[in-house]
This record gives sequence, C-alpha cells and structure tokens, in this order.
Amino acid sequence: MQRKLALLVPLIVFSFRAAAQNETYYKTDKVGEKYVYVDVIKTYEKVAAKGYKSVDLFQKLGNSSYSNCELEKAAEWYSELFALTTDLDPVYYYRYAESLRSISQNAKADALIEKLKRKPKSSLKSKV
Repeated sequence: MQRKLALLVPLIVFSFRAAAQNETYYKTDKVGEKYVYVDVIKTYEKVAAKGYKSVDLFQKLGNSSYSNCELEKAAEWYSELFALTTDLDPVYYYRYAESLRSISQNAKADALIEKLKRKPKSSLKSKV
C-alpha cells in the first residue's frame, strides 16, 4: 500500500506541474512580414475621393468620424449620405444634426430635426 502511495504522490505532483500554464512568448517575425494592417477607413476615404458613392460607404464613413469625435468630417459624410437618400434610421438624423451643430450650422440642424419629427411614427418605431 505504501509503495503504491509513494508512486502515486510524485505522479500527482508531476501532473499538476505539467498542467500548469506557462507564459511563453514566441517571436514571430514571419507573421509580421506576411500580414499587413489595413486602415479600412482610409481606404473608404480614398474610394469616396475617387467618386464612388453608396449609402453604405457614407454610413460607415460618417459613423466612424462621429465615433472618433471628428464631427466636421462626420457632417461632410452625412451630407453626402443625405444627398443620396433620406430613408434612413432616426439615428442618422440625430448624428447629422449633432455634427452640424458642432460646426455652427444650427439652422440646418434644426431643419433636420423637424424632418425627423414629421416622419411617420410607424417607421420610427420599427427601426428603433
């Protein structure tokens, strides 16, 4: 019995040690050379500068600028978005109005909020 116990104790201790997580860091130069970080927003801006226009593109550019507190750029992108369509979620009206207020275009922002208020209530509730 003691012989089995003597074999079992080192085995248990060894298994705990083997199962412990080791913090090992590997240097991976090859992965760094293989993959490149792509700034998607800059790519979208280049695409927009070349003249491509789509609702999705301007939504992404406007949302990105708004999220990064670049409200002047956000107002520019939302302006392009609203030039294409006005059938948008209420959040775009609000963000565009806030962006316009940040660049002191309060009259235009108030007009946008009034448009939002005049939208049918059913369309507002279904999208919120």
